[in-house]
Amino acid sequence: MSSAARPPFRADHVGSLLRPAELQHARARAARGEIDRAALRTVEDQSIRGAIALQESVGLQSITDGEFRRDWWHIDFLRGFDGVETSTQSFGVKFEGADEQPPLMKVTGKIRRTKPSMLDHFTFLKAATTRTAKFCLPSPVMLHARGDRPTLQTTYPDLGEFWADLTAAYREEIRALRQAGCTYLQIDDTTVAMMCDPKVRAQVKKLGDDPDRLPATYADVVNAVLRDVPRDVTVAIHTCRGNFKSTWMASGGYDPVAETVFTRLNVNAFFLEYDTDRAGGFEPLRFVPKGKTVVLGLISSKVPELERKDDLKRRIETAAKYVPLENLCLSPQCGFSSTHHGNKITVDDQRRKLGLALEVARDVWGAV
Repeated sequence: MSSAARPPFRADHVGSLLRPAELQHARARAARGEIDRAALRTVEDQSIRGAIALQESVGLQSITDGEFRRDWWHIDFLRGFDGVETSTQSFGVKFEGADEQPPLMKVTGKIRRTKPSMLDHFTFLKAATTRTAKFCLPSPVMLHARGDRPTLQTTYPDLGEFWADLTAAYREEIRALRQAGCTYLQIDDTTVAMMCDPKVRAQVKKLGDDPDRLPATYADVVNAVLRDVPRDVTVAIHTCRGNFKSTWMASGGYDPVAETVFTRLNVNAFFLEYDTDRAGGFEPLRFVPKGKTVVLGLISSKVPELERKDDLKRRIETAAKYVPLENLCLSPQCGFSSTHHGNKITVDDQRRKLGLALEVARDVWGAV
C-alpha cells in the first residue's frame, strides 16, 4: 500500500522532463566539439538543480534528474556497458508520424560492467534534494527487444550466456546505486505494453521469437536483475506504448500479457499507461496481486490540453473496481521527454500537468 512515507506516492511521475533551451544548446555545442565534457557537465548540473526546484515547488515527493544527462531514455544507460554500441540504423517498428527514429543498439562484444554506467547521475541527484530521489533505468530486456539481432547472435550464439552477462552487469550497477542510498528504483520497460499490438507481435515472430512466450522470459530476466534488492527499496516497473516527440509506437490493451506480467514480476508497483483508448480498459488489472500498487497514468504527457479533474476522478473510481483504492496512485502516462527532443508541450504545460496530479490526489486520497 502506498503512503506518504514510502513510494510510489499518491501523485507521482515517470521521470523525464523537458530539457531547457540552455541545456539543448550546450549539448549541441558539445556534439560539434565546441565545448568539452566538463563545460557540458556544468550546464547539466545547473539545469538539473532547476528541474529539482520545479518538482519540489509543485509538491512532488519523488524527485528525478529529469534524465537531463541522457539523449535517449534507454540507449545511454545500456551503452555504458562494454560490448554495446549504436548504429544510425533504426529498429523495425516505427514511431507514428515521426521522421526521426532511435538509433539501433548492437552487441559487438561480451557485455561487462567495467565502470559505472550512471551511478554519478544518482549521487548528484541524491545530494541535491532532501526528498525521495528516484532513479530510472531501462529494463535489461530492451537490449534484446530493440537491439540488432544479427550482431547479438554472432556475439552470443548461446542466448543464455547473453542473459547471464547482461544480468550480472545490471546487478552490479543496482548494487552500487543501493549502496549510494537509492531507495526508489524504476525499471522502464516498453516491451510489456508493446507486445499487446498485433504489428509488434508480427515483428517479434519475424525475429524468430514467440510473442506469447516472450513476456514470461522477459519477466524472469527482470526478476533475476532485481534478485538481491532489499525490501527497503521500492521497485516499480513503468510501461507504455512509445513516447517520442508526442508520437507513439503501439496500440492495444494489456489483455494478452496481463496475467503473465502482473503475477510474475517481483516488483512493488506498476506504472501503467492509461491516458488514451489505445491502452484499452482497466479489466486486465484484475490480475494484479493483492498488496501491489498500480500508478494510473491517466494524465497525458504528449498533449498540452489539461485533463478535467472530474474525468480523472471518475476513471480512478472505475479502476478501483479491480484494484483497491488504497493501492492506486496517479501520474502522467510517461515522461515529458523520453529523449532529448521532448514532447510537443511547454514547460508551463508540464508544470500544470504535474500540479493536476497533486490536486486530484489530494481530493481522492487526502495525501500525496
